[in-house]
Amino acid sequence: MKIFGARPEPFAAPRPRATEKAAAARVRTPATRGADSTDFLGLREADLTPQVKGAMDTLLAEMDELRAEVGRLKAKLAETEGLADRDVLTPVLNRRALMRELSRIRTFALRYGSAASLVYFDLDELKDVNDRFGHGAGDAALKAAADRLAANVRESDVVGRMGGDEFAVILVQADAKTAEAKAQALARAVEAGPVDIGAGQAVLRVAYGVCEITEDLEPEEIVARADAVMYARKRARRALP
Repeated sequence: MKIFGARPEPFAAPRPRATEKAAAARVRTPATRGADSTDFLGLREADLTPQVKGAMDTLLAEMDELRAEVGRLKAKLAETEGLADRDVLTPVLNRRALMRELSRIRTFALRYGSAASLVYFDLDELKDVNDRFGHGAGDAALKAAADRLAANVRESDVVGRMGGDEFAVILVQADAKTAEAKAQALARAVEAGPVDIGAGQAVLRVAYGVCEITEDLEPEEIVARADAVMYARKRARRALP
């Protein structure tokens, strides 16, 4: 395992006789442990005393266990890193992870000349659900919205919760026109039928805004523009009689 910041300390040059012995041992060392599990540094089982053989068997067993433990730690680390990227409430990415993905996809899109866009969603009237049925019902509505978004995008797209009642979707291979059409379809999917919120049912409503990823906009600016478009659409809808 590489330890960052560590430097190997200089060693004194080995004495000639020790060097010769080490070279001879390397020549005799088998590439892999063969059928004779005690074959070590060119020594055969017949050359070993019972005490030495027992010590070597113990050492080899400990090495095997150490390798297994390293494998378990790596798996646990990967699991922990995955959990760190997940929203605490819904089955999508959190804001930090989504912004990281937005930066990555933006870099790829600009480098290879491919289109990509971000859609910003706001779940309308969540406060009313919280006030009428409690925050548990509001959480259920958020989970349902996230589930419906995630179920209606491609595997290459990215869904995340930005916080509160707001979500974002990164659409790859999608210019502004394509993203607008997909955003409409996603809005319909979220609003398709009531959802069970425990204390009853609620009808979800969303507003959205689209911003195409371009070279002149940094990730935070892309989010801000999509957010502004979403709020403009939201205000316009509320102004309707």
